[in-house]
Amino acid sequence: MNTVAFHTLGCKLNFSETSTLARQFRSAGWKRVEFPEAADVYVVNTCSVTENADKECRSIVTRAMTANPDGKMIIVGCYAQLKPDEIAAIPGVDLVLGATEKFNVLNYLAGLEKSGNGKVLSLK
Repeated sequence: MNTVAFHTLGCKLNFSETSTLARQFRSAGWKRVEFPEAADVYVVNTCSVTENADKECRSIVTRAMTANPDGKMIIVGCYAQLKPDEIAAIPGVDLVLGATEKFNVLNYLAGLEKSGNGKVLSLK
């Protein structure tokens, strides 16, 4: 069974969105594990309000990649929407999804590979 771990930063809306994403993964047969346990996929829902959004995001990615260097790292949320290229350049990040695509994350997993270069999708 594939495993997924979530980490949420920011407001109540982000926590609600992460819950929705978790339900989607569960419905698709994924097992949720606690962050930063080793997981096949990590989904980080970011916030841009905090002063240290970049530092926080980098720290979270590093912790997850320490737990499983082969885990796929997906970043969504406000910070992902505002600074996608900056996030895609963080070592370990595989996919950055904008507001219009974050709830379609399962659609992108089949072709997602660890490449060392984060891919940015739909940031309109």
